[in-house]
Amino acid sequence: MAVQTETTATTTVDLGPASGLSCRECGERFPLGPIFACELCFGPLEVAYDLPVGDPEGLRKQIEAGPDNIWRYAPLLPVPADVATKPNLNPGWTKLVKADNLAAELGVTGGLYIKDDSGNPTHSFKDRVVAQALEAARAFGFTTLSCSSTGNLAGAVGAAAARAGFRSCVFIPHDLEQGKVVMAAVYGGELVGIEGNYDDVNRFCSELIGDPLGEGWGFVNVNLRPYYGEGSKTLAYEICEQLGWQLPDQLVVPIASGSQLTKIDKGLQELIKLGLVEDKPYKIFGAQAEGCSPVSTAFKAGHDVVRPQKPNTIAKSLAIGNPADGPYVLDIARRTGGAVEDVNDEQVVDAIKLLARTEGIFAETAGGVTVGVTRKLLQEGLLDPTLTTVVLNTGDGLKTLDAVAPTSQATATIKPSLDAFRAAGLAG
Repeated sequence: MAVQTETTATTTVDLGPASGLSCRECGERFPLGPIFACELCFGPLEVAYDLPVGDPEGLRKQIEAGPDNIWRYAPLLPVPADVATKPNLNPGWTKLVKADNLAAELGVTGGLYIKDDSGNPTHSFKDRVVAQALEAARAFGFTTLSCSSTGNLAGAVGAAAARAGFRSCVFIPHDLEQGKVVMAAVYGGELVGIEGNYDDVNRFCSELIGDPLGEGWGFVNVNLRPYYGEGSKTLAYEICEQLGWQLPDQLVVPIASGSQLTKIDKGLQELIKLGLVEDKPYKIFGAQAEGCSPVSTAFKAGHDVVRPQKPNTIAKSLAIGNPADGPYVLDIARRTGGAVEDVNDEQVVDAIKLLARTEGIFAETAGGVTVGVTRKLLQEGLLDPTLTTVVLNTGDGLKTLDAVAPTSQATATIKPSLDAFRAAGLAG
């Protein structure tokens, strides 16, 4: 992958508590800027902070007095203090649903919750990460917002750019679900289908960044990736605050690139460091679709290296065959005592319908993966049913109707008469 070396003036950039970029591999530090790979070892960069340690009660009160969106956590994010006053979609503060009906069905007694991020502006968690990347794009003077996407991100970028007055041009695999194509195109930006899968799209975008054609472009998940990824931390912050400033015992998180899972862990660790939650053990479990399960395969084999796979699954939002954060997901799952598991397409559909039937939440295929994996982990004895468990639903089922349409049709078609209703056996 080409390394972006553009040096937009960064010495006066205001990104709040963000103090620089740090290499995950060698620890080398860099000033804030639109770079994503270490110049020494080519390891991934992430945002480093000067966090407000020392007054947890004061910080907790400041957060609780903030807006009902991710900007309540501005003191912990790479954004300026006045971020809430700027044109943004203001995602976050989505529902944490206590899923008692689903818990009874699965045999969970310790408390089961669904963190339902389908309530975001474009109906997926991607609004969180794009909101963060947008603020970095403003700070670095970019004029075009772009991304490589499996669908949800394309829509989130298009909407955020429209709201903020940016031009947008997003790139997707040519065979995405039609609902996601329409949602990405409706915001008026440019939408380009690439012949190939997501990994082909991502490679193309990396080439474009290094070309003069890409000058002035902020690719949210490439040259803005360190900032973009920090948006996923807000899931960890919200879950803990909504649980009364407590860590959950277990979390089940979907894996596409793996960034969401690693940043949730980072967010939990920051809350512990700041004294906002009591330190205690927690386990993080990763969830993949069987048709694209490179991290799950590596975990089960005891490997540290994730071998790429060619995706073949209905869960297209998770269909990244060469996940950038795969090795870090393995580290976190093993460090916390969790696991990485997968389910097949039939199990995904069944789990979507199970969640809808028990809790009235219509999840997209990625949510079917997390619920399906949760059930499988319980059956395998890897998930403790007596502990507090949070399962992530990251998108709206209206985006992936094709997955459930064949088995979700009218119960009966009858003439408009009571006799016909009785004859159909539907009178109860």
